[in-house]
Amino acid sequence: MLDIKSTTQTARVPVTIVHIAGDIDSSTYPLFQSHVDEQVAQGARHMLLDFREVKRISSAGLRVIHNLFNKLRDLHKDVNDDELRKKMSTGEYKSPYVKLTNLAPHIADVFTLGGFDIYIAIIDDETEALKSF
Repeated sequence: MLDIKSTTQTARVPVTIVHIAGDIDSSTYPLFQSHVDEQVAQGARHMLLDFREVKRISSAGLRVIHNLFNKLRDLHKDVNDDELRKKMSTGEYKSPYVKLTNLAPHIADVFTLGGFDIYIAIIDDETEALKSF
């Protein structure tokens, strides 16, 4: 079972915090995808994904986050594809639009092994994560 709720807090910009509880896997990822798509459709442009209560994430869940990254990047058009690849290869790029917080060590390992930490910031403290937007 997956429970997802969103709240909005204002940092320098409005930030939609997506609070996720449960496992994100092949049976629950459609709910996760639908929720983040709905938030974007309702105007969310900066999103912080709170993994405090996530015990497991599969490749299906990672795909949702990658899709969210692409969707927000397309809306903001911050860098072109060539510039993005260059900046990612040198460690100069982290998405200013989607960030992750409160990851258990084994969940953080999944993101690191999948290469997500190259372009999405993983910030342990939620307050610091909000300040980073």
